Order: sequence, then structure tokens, then C-alpha cells
Amino acid sequence: MTRTVDTMEQYMALFGLNDRNVRIIEESLSVNIFLRDNQLHVVGDELKCTMANDVISLLLTSYEKGEQIDPSTVQYFINLAAKGEISVIDSLGGDTVAFTYKGRRIVNKTPGQREYTDAIRNHQLTLAVGPAGTGKTFLAVALAVNALKNKEVDRLILTRPAVEAGEKLGFLPGDMSQKVDPYLRPLYDSLFEMIGPEGYQRLLERGMIEVAPLAFMRGRTLNDAFIILDEAQNTTPEQMKMFLTRIGKNSRCVAAGDLTQIDLPTTRRSGLIDAIDVLKDIEDIKIVNLTQRDVVRNDMVQIIVQAYENRTL
Repeated sequence: MTRTVDTMEQYMALFGLNDRNVRIIEESLSVNIFLRDNQLHVVGDELKCTMANDVISLLLTSYEKGEQIDPSTVQYFINLAAKGEISVIDSLGGDTVAFTYKGRRIVNKTPGQREYTDAIRNHQLTLAVGPAGTGKTFLAVALAVNALKNKEVDRLILTRPAVEAGEKLGFLPGDMSQKVDPYLRPLYDSLFEMIGPEGYQRLLERGMIEVAPLAFMRGRTLNDAFIILDEAQNTTPEQMKMFLTRIGKNSRCVAAGDLTQIDLPTTRRSGLIDAIDVLKDIEDIKIVNLTQRDVVRNDMVQIIVQAYENRTL
């Protein structure tokens, strides 16, 4: 089976650093892939060659649309092909969520992610539950930055509870910022990818972005804001109620968490679980459940999530 690779840029993007992308396809599908006279040759079992060709077509189409080809994307497309679900990508319609500050296109990669982003766009409050690697935080930050750029809101508020993940860290030296920044680092990482460190600093100085521990939200009313609560599974019911009642006029709110990674004492109920029970029937509140099928960070993450789910069955 052969196909044409039009440009050297396509070839380099498809093959990846040290041919790692193509090697993943070869090892996963038991085929051999090589380039000769501008023709890409796929050799092996007919069914496996067809699957490999479908994966390659998706990768090249994604690249033409400005998306990055990386090993996790390659493996995700392979998994879809193996399950006969390659049409899932077509059904998503190349829905663009946002662009990073470097111009990389961010798209929904699974039906669950599309449900999640649609919920955020169309509801004042979205409660999202899902395992690591499903894009809960990153997609919410991407949509929040879009809303700020489009002047739909005046500021972004990003927060998470400062709960130790199974460790006793003891006394932390330094000022308040130095004490809480480690807890907030995942939020900074997402913001930096969307607007860059310099863009973040400019918006911070203008008061248009705030990243702070959940405890700092008490007593405030947040109008004209896009509010994201990350690691919401580690709130108590009292903290969650406090947070949700901060929502002011013309504000949008997302609370997301992973119910398999609750770091609260065993005697305390998660505020995210409690909120889902209390708010599940209220209009304009959307509850989204992402699963291991929506894990796009890394194939190994999906395997790990599935292994833990299997153990609890």
C-alpha cells in the first residue's frame, strides 16, 4: 500500500524525532513503513496495512489543520483504528477549541471532550468528573482564555484547594506566594501554554488573571468572570458550597476533578460528589462524566487508568 507525501515538512512531522511516530505505528500494527521516491510504502497484513493507512491519513490531515503530531496522538489514532472507531474523528468535525500563543490548534479529540467543551460554552456552571489525562483543566483554561480575548468576561479566576496529595509536607518556608505556588503549578502550566509567560504577566499586572488557593475565595462575589476550580474532588461540601456561591452576574464556572484521587481524610465526603448529588436536576448546570476512553495525554496513562478501574470492579 502506497501514498504520496507532498512535502518534506509533512514527512518530518509524520515520522517525528528519530522516526518515533512511525515506529509506534509499525510496532502496534506489525507493519513496515518506509519512504521511497516521495511515496510512503506500508507493507504487511492487508487489514493491518489498511489500519495503518487510516492512521497516517488522519495524522496528515491533522497536521494540515495545524495540529501537532506527537506520540500520544499517534497512539490514540491507532487505538481508534483497532476498535473500528476511526470515524469518531470525522464525527468531531475538526472542532477548534482554541489556539495556543504559539499558534497550535487545540481540538476536541474524543466525543467526551466535545460534550465537555459544549457544556462549558452553553452552561453557566459545569461540573466535570474524569481521570487524569482527559483534558479537564487544559480545555477549561483554553475556553476561559478565549472568553477573555473575546471580551465575554473581564477576568479569569483559577483556583484549587491546597490539599497535600497523600504526603505531609510540614512547614514550608517563604512568603505566601512561595507557599501556595506548588499547589497551583498545573494551572500556571496551562495558562503559560495558552498565553505564554509574558502574556500571563501582563494580564496579571492588569488584574485580568488571578490564580489563588480556594480559601482566598471566601467572602467575594465574582462578576463578569470565568472561574475554574481545579482538583474539585478535594473540596469539602462546605468549601464547594462557599465556592459555588461566589458566582456573580455574567460569570461562567467550571469545577472539575478526578474522583479516584481524593486526598481528603476518609471521614470527609468530597464536595464534588456532594455538589453532583445536590445540583444534578438544576437547569443551566451541566454534569459531564469523562472516562478512560477520553484519555489523550499518553497511551500509558490510559492503560494505568484502566488497570485501576479493573481492580475496583
